Amino acid sequence: MNSIENKLTTLQLQLPIVATPLANYVPCTISGSLLFVSGQLPYENGAVKIVGQLGTTVSEEQGIEAARHCMLNILAQAKAALGSLDNIKRCLKITGFVNATSEFTAHPKIINGASDLVVAVLGDSGKHARAAVGVSSLPLGAAVEIEAIFEIAD
Repeated sequence: MNSIENKLTTLQLQLPIVATPLANYVPCTISGSLLFVSGQLPYENGAVKIVGQLGTTVSEEQGIEAARHCMLNILAQAKAALGSLDNIKRCLKITGFVNATSEFTAHPKIINGASDLVVAVLGDSGKHARAAVGVSSLPLGAAVEIEAIFEIAD
């Protein structure tokens, strides 16, 4: 087991089975030393775990949990693309989309679920630039969707 996967085990986290694309795109692309991971939903056991809108049917705690699940799916896709999570040099950026009402304004707090997880797993190499954006809907009714860009180790 590699060191990043050891860290996941220490944190009592398990990578999910990678989700297949919902439309005409690929889960990841590599350009030079960059890995781009397509937006991931909070899938667990083949289904979206948390659906609905923040500000109505989804609590902030559930939104944070959804963001954590998105990041676990991102890491699973990265492992599938790179063969090992130890091939990640660092997380450069994540973009988080929060399915929310127009009155909801705690988007950064929700996406912290993903940010906190990637920093816990990668340490300082997990610190990243980020955007947290509110949207009126997401695929399959998901509460959160997140995409990521990683630098690949030499």
